[in-house]
Amino acid sequence: MFASMFRIKIISAFTFLLLMNSCSSQPNHQPTNQPITNHQIITGAERLDILLPLLKDKKVALLVNQTSMVGSTHLVDTLLSYKINIKKIFAPEHGFRGSADAGEHVRDSVDAKTRIKIISLYGDKKKPSAEDLKDVDVMIFDIQDVGVRFYTFISSLHYLMEACAENNKELIVLDRPNPNGWYVDGPVLKKEFQSFVGVDPIPVVHGLTVGEYSQMVNGEKWLPIGEQCSLKVVECLNYNHTISYSLPVKPSPNLPNDAAIYNYPSICYFEGTDISVGRGTDYPFQMIGAPSITVRNFSFHPESKPGAKNPPHLNQVCFGFDLRRVNTSKGEINLSYLLKTYAAFPDTSKYFLPNGFFDKLAGTGELRKQIIAGKTEEEIEASWKAELTEYKAKRKKYLLYKDFE
Repeated sequence: MFASMFRIKIISAFTFLLLMNSCSSQPNHQPTNQPITNHQIITGAERLDILLPLLKDKKVALLVNQTSMVGSTHLVDTLLSYKINIKKIFAPEHGFRGSADAGEHVRDSVDAKTRIKIISLYGDKKKPSAEDLKDVDVMIFDIQDVGVRFYTFISSLHYLMEACAENNKELIVLDRPNPNGWYVDGPVLKKEFQSFVGVDPIPVVHGLTVGEYSQMVNGEKWLPIGEQCSLKVVECLNYNHTISYSLPVKPSPNLPNDAAIYNYPSICYFEGTDISVGRGTDYPFQMIGAPSITVRNFSFHPESKPGAKNPPHLNQVCFGFDLRRVNTSKGEINLSYLLKTYAAFPDTSKYFLPNGFFDKLAGTGELRKQIIAGKTEEEIEASWKAELTEYKAKRKKYLLYKDFE
């Protein structure tokens, strides 16, 4: 396949060292003592002995997607089999079935299987209205997250909490493991950069499950005017922050495997640059490149595919780096990709997109300025240290599981 072909050519010693440094294995700080396996972890959705009594004689709505599984059966179908009165389904980014492109407008519809109304919470509408909730007693949130601030499912959770607080509705969060839950890193969001890819003042890698995150939103009073919603978290069993977790269902079209999920915190920044992250290939978030990159030992060719109908640099040859076999267990964001592609970009004035999306992803304007100024990884990481230390202390108050520290 063209997306995985190597172009063999004589390259300069500098280019060779650049490639080798960017793809070298990092020290393995990921926990190695992992006696608990995926099949031993029981998610909140699977704890029906706790959940069903909470729903008895209630009118229920759910914010769910394709990851909301109870074993091999969707949560909606499971609850219907127990005669739970489901009034409606709310759908996040990528839709109820998880097939829409990132950023693609998701429309209201009716689920073909159950005939239940689906209301989109992605696009112009970010949270349920009072009208949406007037015939609902309790809301359920059950979506697999990947532990990264700009992954928008936690933004949807925040807005759902707002709606529940405003309309005096109960919210039940069914917890799931965080595959990037074994470290915390990155700049903490500044208020002026708040957007749907960053709602609350947390770092890029926040180290929380969705249940822990919802408790933090409530506890820190991040909802408007300090409101709090009536919240119940159904915890996972046999999970903690020291173990790895391989997702049984891909959480979105362009995070198809563990490699993409582990790379995601380090390379999603490129969505705010002229660099492709491999959307439109079979290996999204596992390669980076652009037509103008001067490092040309590896190439890929973005095409229109389901989940990536119009990817960056569509039908163009992109040159750059293959990250499919890079050791992603360093336990911190890898800034070398940004620094080295910026250095290899022929016209750096066109590296960052003019729409300011890079700063929204970073949650600050400082990272872009630091890259332009030629700061080192160590200098940039040092600039996060104080606010990360403060965040980590705050995070401890809301943990439901054994921590990695």
